[in-house]
Amino acid sequence: MVTQQENLWDFEAVEPGQAGKPTVVKLTAEHISRYARTAQNRDSRYVIQGVNQEFDGKMVPMPTMLLTYAPLLRDEIADNNGFIAVEESKTDRRQTPFAKCEAHWFKPVHEGDTLTANRKVLEKFEKRGNRFVTFRVEATNQNNETVAHFDYTCIFSYSKGQRDVPVEAGTAVPEIIDEQTPTETVTTSEFVDFSSANIGDRLKPLIISESAEIMIRKNDLTLAGKYKPSNIHTDEDFANKNIFAGVVNSGPATMSYVDQMLEKNFPLRAFYNGGSLLMRAITPFRSGDTVTFEGEITGKTESNSQNTLEVRVKGTNQRGELVSLSDATMVMSEISR
Repeated sequence: MVTQQENLWDFEAVEPGQAGKPTVVKLTAEHISRYARTAQNRDSRYVIQGVNQEFDGKMVPMPTMLLTYAPLLRDEIADNNGFIAVEESKTDRRQTPFAKCEAHWFKPVHEGDTLTANRKVLEKFEKRGNRFVTFRVEATNQNNETVAHFDYTCIFSYSKGQRDVPVEAGTAVPEIIDEQTPTETVTTSEFVDFSSANIGDRLKPLIISESAEIMIRKNDLTLAGKYKPSNIHTDEDFANKNIFAGVVNSGPATMSYVDQMLEKNFPLRAFYNGGSLLMRAITPFRSGDTVTFEGEITGKTESNSQNTLEVRVKGTNQRGELVSLSDATMVMSEISR
């Protein structure tokens, strides 16, 4: 019996400009609250109608929900160009894990918006023996206004082989946030004030633990594209054969925790008025790990058009390892929308 050779979408086959089909999502209040729960966020603004005073009581999603209502779907880009993604291969299945993501927001998104996402390969490059591919995903609303975009970089070929499994496994068992979990009210008076902010100021931290169940819940929240029950975040056998030698959470999940930490310190408009967030993955965030996200102000710019604060956020696990390194631009001036 002759086995048909797969037309794999490996690094050599990837080309800038290759695109996927558009996806369309009608955003609902249930979507917004469910995403917040999977991000372990108790903030009442994402659950209770009318409490978000920044947006006249309208519900807006956590900024990083961008990666859920406008998902990457790299396997569907491969399919649209006549290839099979390596994650879907039957003969040479492997992962192309998250390396970094940089998101930019331009306008607020509200419940009831219809959001169209377009995705394409932006570039591919090699660095220190590793091979990377960066994708651009752009989201527009029903008025054809660009609300946000993100550049998502994956490792297509990893030069160093598998990482070692940590000697000391994490033992945390975080609470599962559901509809019955009490919410928390954001104290806006404790937000950073631009006029009194100084470079070097420390921000309120966020401590988050991860579990396999939370990873699965995150994976199950699919608003566009095909549902994938087996990947490096949910399938122990597959994960053990690949780079990280075990199940880890997704890059977008860690990014949602950085988002949540920033939300404790800044108004949501600081994202939606033109803010940005770049997160680099350093060490895998595994089930049982507890990560502390700590930030400080690293820059301050005042101008007639907008006032901005630059922030660096470091995520460190219970073993003292740097899990993620993030840089955010928070736009503090009020811009009419």
